[in-house]
Amino acid sequence: MSSSLPLKRDALPFLPYGRQTIDEGDIDAVCQVLRGDYLTTGPLIERFETALAEAVCARDAVVCSSGTAALYMTARALQLGPGTKAIVPSLTFLATASAPHLAGAEIVFADVDPDCGLMRPGDLAHAFDRARGAEALFNVHLNGQCGEVEEISAIARFNEAAVIDDGCHALGTTVAGMRVGENAFSDMTVFSFHPVKTVTMGEGGAVTTNSEELARALRRERNHGMTRAPGEFLNPDAFDASGKANRWYYELIEPGFNWRATDIHCALGLSQLGKLDRFSAQRRALAAAYDALLAPYAPVIRPVAQQRGCTPTLHLYPVLIDFEGRGLPRGEVMARLAEDGIGTQVHYYPVHRQRYFVERYGRLELPGADRYYARVLSLPFFAGMTISDVERVVDALARTLAL
Repeated sequence: MSSSLPLKRDALPFLPYGRQTIDEGDIDAVCQVLRGDYLTTGPLIERFETALAEAVCARDAVVCSSGTAALYMTARALQLGPGTKAIVPSLTFLATASAPHLAGAEIVFADVDPDCGLMRPGDLAHAFDRARGAEALFNVHLNGQCGEVEEISAIARFNEAAVIDDGCHALGTTVAGMRVGENAFSDMTVFSFHPVKTVTMGEGGAVTTNSEELARALRRERNHGMTRAPGEFLNPDAFDASGKANRWYYELIEPGFNWRATDIHCALGLSQLGKLDRFSAQRRALAAAYDALLAPYAPVIRPVAQQRGCTPTLHLYPVLIDFEGRGLPRGEVMARLAEDGIGTQVHYYPVHRQRYFVERYGRLELPGADRYYARVLSLPFFAGMTISDVERVVDALARTLAL
């Protein structure tokens, strides 16, 4: 058969909106743990934490079982609880709001820029007007981009609020010359290592901080709220007759959960982290290809607005589509693309519109978040893709929209 014959469309692989990129080195790293002495709480925990801290130029990294666990741990480390408030932009995954709320805080939602989904300084100022005395801000680096972090941090500091960067989408991104996770404008940064993220642990998360006190609190929060550090013991039973701490002793400071990561997950994470620069470069090349190939279809299809001063390693590649103008509901567009072997997703349904929060706080008017949501669609985007895959996606999208 001649190699010049076109492939049948159904012979092409399905392109999901995101997926992990795993090689034999990753598999070997995990197998070495399985053949070793430790499956959990072994030497790979500290090695991964050290490597992550170095990668983002942070003093400390504390690894845990998921990005959600990491968000919860930050809330607990800041002692958020009943009677406290936390500001969260509405365009994010549920966990950014649910985690501090589960710790006891009430959530005040901030609006976002309708063209990029990021919270603007004015959105934050309005949220503080509605949330006098808010103790914390969870600033989301949506899709891998960062907004005006310096001004946002200044507003939060003026209002005496701690700043937690939700960097779950943004490992490898730099902003204002600083790496996400470096905490130049925040107290802590949260990362996720879910399979569709730039680097994966299978499931996993981490928090970086430059505060020794916060790092100590985070490690306590991931491990049942207990400590094995003699300097923190208050119970006389902790010490023997000579005043030395008993080797077996641990002390509960405040009840907590088990959010520990395992050596199995950290072996995969450590192997993946060694490829961060390569993964980042590939994602940037794919994003540039999308930008160029989609340009002729503006304004019907537009990439989300790019932020000045930010060099992103994108986690997602979202576009804004005039579904109404084309007379095609988003669900129908997604279904037609799926028939062409193109997977898409919506990131995200605004959290302020979620049933639980509507029942708790009533219906809020956040027009930027609503406008972004009405137009957004995430296209396939992962390091294992090629430029030919991008061409295929853009061709299918243009054909679906009759452009």
